[in-house]
Amino acid sequence: MTPIVSVVVPVYNEEDGLQALFDRLYPALDALNTPYEILFINDGSRDRSAGLLSAQYEKRPDVTRVILFNGNFGQHRAILAGFEHSKGSRIVTLDADLQNPPEDIGTLLAEMDKGHDYVGSIRRQRNDSWWRHVASRSMNNLREKLTKIKMTDQGCMLRAYSRRIIDTINQCQEMHTFIPALAYSFSQNPTEVVVGHEERFAGESKYSLYSLIRLNFDLMTGFSILPLQLFSMLGIFVSLGSGALFLLLVLRRIFMGPEVGGLFTLFAIVFFLIGIALFGIGLLGEYIGRIYHEVRQRPRYLIANILQADPDQYKKDGA
Repeated sequence: MTPIVSVVVPVYNEEDGLQALFDRLYPALDALNTPYEILFINDGSRDRSAGLLSAQYEKRPDVTRVILFNGNFGQHRAILAGFEHSKGSRIVTLDADLQNPPEDIGTLLAEMDKGHDYVGSIRRQRNDSWWRHVASRSMNNLREKLTKIKMTDQGCMLRAYSRRIIDTINQCQEMHTFIPALAYSFSQNPTEVVVGHEERFAGESKYSLYSLIRLNFDLMTGFSILPLQLFSMLGIFVSLGSGALFLLLVLRRIFMGPEVGGLFTLFAIVFFLIGIALFGIGLLGEYIGRIYHEVRQRPRYLIANILQADPDQYKKDGA
């Protein structure tokens, strides 16, 4: 039976929490009385995650598929692999750490019944550290101003997509992208719902502060050239200000003589301008780096094996 709902779950070093995920995810989907499939993507886990996923496939081969990467390619590429191998008309993404309750999948699908083609989620009460709250809020505000993409909670993985949006995403060959934002840009009738948020059942978060910053750089440079335009405007203002300061110092020297004490002020100004220049070079490098990754046209991921009931029905090569 062709599934209506496909649930995509990326997995990376989650051996301590997988059984708890199985115990909640399958009953939650069984209760929907809707044909479904679950695609677990093992993103090069170094623990026993692959073995646990294989054992779970043996228990429920009728609704379970396991995609085994031959290395670690990152969460977003794992999700893209799930998208490319999914068969449902509605696709739901879910983290393996149980911070988003699987029981809320029905809430997202109910919104799709109302005609929405993309359903985002807002965590009701976040159980994260204070710095993740601050960083997430700051990045949300910056992202919305730069890209004009409105997502209340961009860090929540629990989302639902229509098949049309997934097919469109599968046509894109970007190496680095932010899937929820990409889907939002393709949607015609998006919405958001409030979902639960629990403490991580086991293990630790795979996202460090650097990873969050890196992700938002991908988001901003992948969906807007506004950062480059803003920096160009800043360069104009700094150039005008520098010219005015130079003229002021020349006039001061002519009419008031040299000022030895102003040497450190000049150093401070020079260092400030150098800092701006280095920031601009780094920003330009972000865009050039994206071009560099795209023109090489390397595969986004490599699949070692796929565990499924009918292996000949699906492709095994990386996309």
